[in-house]
Formats: sequence, C-alpha cells, structure tokens
Amino acid sequence: MSQRNMRVSDVNPCLEESAASSKCMDTNNYQKDLCAIYFHRYKQCRKFWHTIMLKRRGDGVSPAMPTAEERKEILASFDQLPY
Repeated sequence: MSQRNMRVSDVNPCLEESAASSKCMDTNNYQKDLCAIYFHRYKQCRKFWHTIMLKRRGDGVSPAMPTAEERKEILASFDQLPY
C-alpha cells in the first residue's frame, strides 16, 4: 500500500487513530512512552479491520476492505468501539 493511499479514508480504516498517534508524537517531542495508548488503539484498530477484511475475502465479498460508509455502519452496530 502506498504512502498516499494510507491517507485515504476508503483505503485506511484507521486514519483517525494514525493521525492521533502522529499528533501525540509531535506534541510530546517524540517520546514514545507518552503515546503508548495511541499506539495501542491504532494496533487494535488495524487488527479489528484486518479480521473483517479476511472474513469478507473468505466470503467472496469485494472489496475485501469495507468502504468508509460501510465501516461506519459496521461500527454503529456495536454499543462501543470494538477497539
């Protein structure tokens, strides 16, 4: 996946978490330990959507990664964020 694609919401389901991690690093003078919670949330987000993508691919659904609109609907089906 190219760097440019990682900034497109239809391609990167964890764009918000990625931006929050980067902002934390900028704000805290790149002290990783102060941003651990943001890294954890990003990692959990990627893991969640990777699982969804694999399931969809296995079920023959295309595209394997849900669009931004589909992801909103999926997340709305949960009482709280699953990650």
